[in-house]
Amino acid sequence: MLRFLSKNEPNRGRMSRREWLRISGLASLAGLGAGRSTGAGEQGASRNPGFGKARSVILVYASGGQSQIDLWDPKPQAPAEVRGEFAPIATAVPGTFVCEHMPRLAALADRYAIVRSLSHNDLDHGSAGYLALTGRYHPQKSSNPPPRPTDEPTYGALLKRVRPVNRFPYEAIHINGPALVPALVGPGQDGGLLGREYEPLVLGDVSQGRVAVAGLDPQAELPAVRLEARQSLKQAVDGFCRQFESNRQMRDMNQHYAQAFELLSSPRSRAAFDLAAEPPALRDRYGRNRSGQACLLARRLVEADVPWITVIWNHSNRGQDTAPDDTDQYGWDTHNDIFEALKLRLLPRFDQGFSALLEDLGQRGLLDQTLVVCMGEFGRAPLVALEKRFAGSTPGRKHWANVYSAVLAGAGVTRGAVYGESDRLGGYPLSDRVGPWDVAATMFSALGIDPATHYTDSLGRPFPITIGRPIEGLYRG
Repeated sequence: MLRFLSKNEPNRGRMSRREWLRISGLASLAGLGAGRSTGAGEQGASRNPGFGKARSVILVYASGGQSQIDLWDPKPQAPAEVRGEFAPIATAVPGTFVCEHMPRLAALADRYAIVRSLSHNDLDHGSAGYLALTGRYHPQKSSNPPPRPTDEPTYGALLKRVRPVNRFPYEAIHINGPALVPALVGPGQDGGLLGREYEPLVLGDVSQGRVAVAGLDPQAELPAVRLEARQSLKQAVDGFCRQFESNRQMRDMNQHYAQAFELLSSPRSRAAFDLAAEPPALRDRYGRNRSGQACLLARRLVEADVPWITVIWNHSNRGQDTAPDDTDQYGWDTHNDIFEALKLRLLPRFDQGFSALLEDLGQRGLLDQTLVVCMGEFGRAPLVALEKRFAGSTPGRKHWANVYSAVLAGAGVTRGAVYGESDRLGGYPLSDRVGPWDVAATMFSALGIDPATHYTDSLGRPFPITIGRPIEGLYRG
C-alpha cells in the first residue's frame, strides 16, 4: 500500500524507487501494471463518499492567482489595508458571503462548495501553476521554469495513462490554452515524462469562428470517400516507414494523425466543437469572449463524454501590462490596480461565464455527473500596497500561497458547504488545511480512480498518480 505523507509535511515530492521497493517489496513490484492500484487502496477508495460520482471533470484554472479576500473569503472586519475596497454580499446560503461584484455566483451559492483553506509554499506562477496542474511541487520551487520532458504529467495525461476510456478521440482537452506566464508557456500542461502520446488536445481562442477546432468545418470538397482515400495513402506511406518505428517523434506524429482522422471521420465528435449550434441567447449568456465561450465548449464536451476538460480562464496570467484595453488579455496577477482590474475587467466576465457553466450543467442534468473545480495557483496577500516594480498606479496584492480559496460543484459535492477556515486577516488556515495534491486526489476519486493508483514511466519506474487524499469533508455538508 502506498505511503501518504502528512498534509503538513513540507516535502511532498515524488516517492523514490527505493522507498517504493522498501514498502511494496519486489514481489508486488513485479506485478505492477500501467495504471492499476493495489487491492488495499481500492477498498479504501470506495469508502470515500465522492468515489466514482463523476463521468467528467471540468477544471477551471484561474491563471495568475485569484484574491481569496476579494472573491470567496471576504474579511469585512479586517483593517482597510487588508479587507480592500469591496464589500461582501449575502448569498443563497445563509451566513456565506462573497464579493459584491459576483451577484450571479452569489445567487448560485447553494449549488457549489467553497474551500477556504488551500495552502502550499510555492510563490511564483510557473512552478505554482505546475503544482496546480500536476498536484506536485516542481523541483525548482518558486521559479518560472520552461516545460521539460522530465516534468510530471498533467492530470489529463495521467488519466489517459491509468484509465483510457475511449469515449472520445481525446481523453483530455485544454481550452483557451496554453497557459502563458505571462507570454511563455508554463510547465505542467503536457504529457511530461509520459511522452507526447499522452498529451491533451490544446485549443486556443474558441470564441472566433463557427467551429472551435480549425479544419473541422464541413467541407463539400472533401467527402468521406476522399477522406478515406487520404487515410489509405497515409497508411501506405506508414508501411514504408516502419523501419523508423524506433523514432519517438514519428510515433508521436502517427498518434496525432490517428486522432485527427478519428475526429474528421466521426460526425458526433466534430459536432461537439460546433459552438454555432448553440442558440445565440445561450452564447450571450456565457459571454462572447475567450473565457465565456471556453466554458460553453466545456459543457458541450461533457455532453460528448470527454472525461477531462481543463478551461484556462486566462490564457496569460498578466497580459494587461501589454494590452490594458483588451479584457481578454487580463489575468489574475493583480500586483497593482487590483480593484480596478477586478471590478471592470475580471469579475464581470468571471461572474457571467462561470455562473453560466454551473447553471447550464444543472439545467441539463449534467452537474450530478460532472465535478467542476475552479482554482488558481495561489491567492493574494492580505495587504493592499503599491508595488513599484509593476505597471499600474494604484495598489494591489502580492502573491500569497499560505491560504487561498477554491470552488467545487457537482458529482456529490455538498451544495452550499464551506470547507475550512482562514484566520481573521485571510492570511493563514485556521482549520482543515488542504493542498493542491488533495484537490487532485478528489478529482481522480470522483472519476472512480483510487488516488493510490500508480503508473510506470518508460523505464518501468512506478509513481503514484497523487500524493494527496480526497477532501471527504466536501461530501458531508
